[in-house]
Amino acid sequence: VSGHPFKLMKAEFAKYRPLPLPEGYTWDDISYVIGGATKKARYIDKKGYIITSAKDGSDLKTQYNLATGTWSYYHKGQKKPYTCGKCHTTGYKPEGHQDGMEGIKGTWAFPGIQCEACHGPGGNHVKTGDRSKIVVDGSSALCGKCHIRGKKDSIPAKGGFIRHHEQYNELLASPHKSLNCVTCHNPHKKAEFSIKRPCETCHSSQAKAFKGSTMQQVGVRCIDCHMPKATKSAVKFGPYEGDVRTHLFKINTSADANMFYTKGSKTFAKGFVTVEFACLGCHKNKDKNWASRMATGVHTRGK
Repeated sequence: VSGHPFKLMKAEFAKYRPLPLPEGYTWDDISYVIGGATKKARYIDKKGYIITSAKDGSDLKTQYNLATGTWSYYHKGQKKPYTCGKCHTTGYKPEGHQDGMEGIKGTWAFPGIQCEACHGPGGNHVKTGDRSKIVVDGSSALCGKCHIRGKKDSIPAKGGFIRHHEQYNELLASPHKSLNCVTCHNPHKKAEFSIKRPCETCHSSQAKAFKGSTMQQVGVRCIDCHMPKATKSAVKFGPYEGDVRTHLFKINTSADANMFYTKGSKTFAKGFVTVEFACLGCHKNKDKNWASRMATGVHTRGK
């Protein structure tokens, strides 16, 4: 099941999920939970503000990370309104305040990303059962309305990782920019179970060459090197391992290559991954020079 419908949940439903609360808070203090399905959970108070501190205003880690069962600071101590409704809800309008809560900017018909968020109004489709009376947009641009950060021709980064929800930015910078998200994914399923067209469907010659190699025999997959976890949403598991797979695909195997660059005060990723992420996430005791040397002929090594 996709996590989309659970991107924003009312507390009355979220409390039945196995989610802990920030220290000192009870479900009576919570109006909505942001996320909580795969990576992290953040909590909105009864005034519509994202909780960033303890009740008395002191420092408190308020973001729960599902993978590690740990807590992180989120905009520590700031008064943080909820401004994410455009992508977290269905039927969003920028005017007003949902449920009359001043901290929430905008209103919506339903919390979470429901059917009509992508397919448009579905009343006539439901009434008639006519498949022509519903929008089916298979373009990557549709997904890109939300899986984007900043401008589509750049890839914002921070702390040595690509920032989260940038799959559209990455795809447009990759060799696969002509493909659509649904070429490979079933959008109605959770990401790791959504692959309907694996890499070897198109890359048959590479798959044939890879079969029987040392890497293939020990269980390495295409995505482990070409889609490493170079993105961080909630937590990182090492200097070169975040918690979201990149959609850049291309690997620059030069030991001198740098994946990131700065422009003014901001950091961005280039249109490729480097050997730190492609190799050193697993080979933690090696360095870039070793990885660069080993990259040559890696698909057939050991055959």
